[in-house]
Amino acid sequence: MKSTNTSASSQNKKRAFPKVEPYLWLLPSIALMAIFVLYPIIVVFKTSFSEVSRSGLIRGYAGFENFKDVLSDPTFAMVLKNTVVWTVVVVGLSTLFGIILGLVLDNKFKGRKFARAVIVFPWATSLIIQASVWKFIINTDYGTLNTLLMRLGIISKAINWTPSPGAYFAWECWVGIFVTVPFVTFCVLSGLQSIDESYYEAATVDGATYWQKLFNITIPLLKNSLTVSTVLNIIYVFNSFPIIWTITKGDPASRTDTLVTYLYKLAFYKSRSGQAAAVSVIGFLILLACAGVYMVLTLRGEED
Repeated sequence: MKSTNTSASSQNKKRAFPKVEPYLWLLPSIALMAIFVLYPIIVVFKTSFSEVSRSGLIRGYAGFENFKDVLSDPTFAMVLKNTVVWTVVVVGLSTLFGIILGLVLDNKFKGRKFARAVIVFPWATSLIIQASVWKFIINTDYGTLNTLLMRLGIISKAINWTPSPGAYFAWECWVGIFVTVPFVTFCVLSGLQSIDESYYEAATVDGATYWQKLFNITIPLLKNSLTVSTVLNIIYVFNSFPIIWTITKGDPASRTDTLVTYLYKLAFYKSRSGQAAAVSVIGFLILLACAGVYMVLTLRGEED
């Protein structure tokens, strides 16, 4: 009788262990995320609702004062507009160019492996290096762009490629697109390689043209890959710091700032940590809303 109870308990333990085992394997990752992701988020939210001294000491609860100060500052409205333009332009155009490049690189041609290797370079290189290189290229006095055009006889004297803050911001958007296109391209390539060729064979038999295949087969079946790349790009580009900071540091007068560089200045240049935390929370909520809306629309489209 005793041996029967012992065997039954051992069997119960064996049954229970498979249920617990996955959580044991996940425990280190959960602990790391709690320490390096969840805890900083809690600290930022707490700081945004606190009165913080210029030395960074929390003095007490301040309610929504930090948010009121930020929202009443005219600079914030300009910076928020810059951030929206920056995100929409970089994500939108990089997605368009990434789809085109992905379709080209999916075809079989001589040197395709080399072309794919070259495409990945801008994405694999540090953003600070990329921004520094482009800042050197467009320099009026010794930039390689003016040097090349003058040697080719296209221009007779050096051109100032950044005559205004808007021009500087346009170049920053271009650099953002340049370094983001490879990521979208390889997301598209992975999606294209997962499409069954039988769809195209059946469409060819029915007399479908290339464009009909593209818009009725390829693009719809790329929706999952594009969803992943778009959501990740919105997060990455919205929070991108190196490109803006390396090229202009948000100058002149915050005309090329985005939320990330603006809150950096508030925290470390102006010692206004409470307001910087409030800007960070606003950016977090905007990203959360954008990602949520995009995912809901995408999932609803799949159900339809």
